[in-house]
Amino acid sequence: MKLIGIVLGGREELPVVQKTVDTLKELEIPYEIHVLSAHLTPGETAEYARSARGRGLAAVIAFSGMSGHVAGAIAANTTLPVISVPCPVQGFDGMDALRSTVQMTEGIPVATVGVGAGVNAAVLAAEILAVDDLELAQRLVDYNTNLAETLLAQNKPIREELNQ
Repeated sequence: MKLIGIVLGGREELPVVQKTVDTLKELEIPYEIHVLSAHLTPGETAEYARSARGRGLAAVIAFSGMSGHVAGAIAANTTLPVISVPCPVQGFDGMDALRSTVQMTEGIPVATVGVGAGVNAAVLAAEILAVDDLELAQRLVDYNTNLAETLLAQNKPIREELNQ
């Protein structure tokens, strides 16, 4: 199975990254993690993106707070799907990163999930891989069934508690 690349700008994004890693592990998807920056390490970031396909990556999930530029910097240097996860960081709520990411230059698309939505980034990456992987597609079906069952298990206790 191909890898999912995970790129984060630093420790501030780790709580959101952990949700992504946990979900990828649950879905049995291999990944690699790198700390890079569009601004502090532009050469290394561009090289990471240019070499991603040759290293066996199928997609890249990029986490960023504040400007949110790392996803665009990666997308500008690869034809692999890039998924941006805008992250809330100290002093910023993640909306700045969200806005800059969804306004990418024409021809350089970046799929963007909600602020802090690391789980959705992992699931979207899994869906990309599952296009030609029926076993993974079934794991996604099972994952969604489990989510539904967990939600439905809350029905009776909540109804009993609130319908008094």
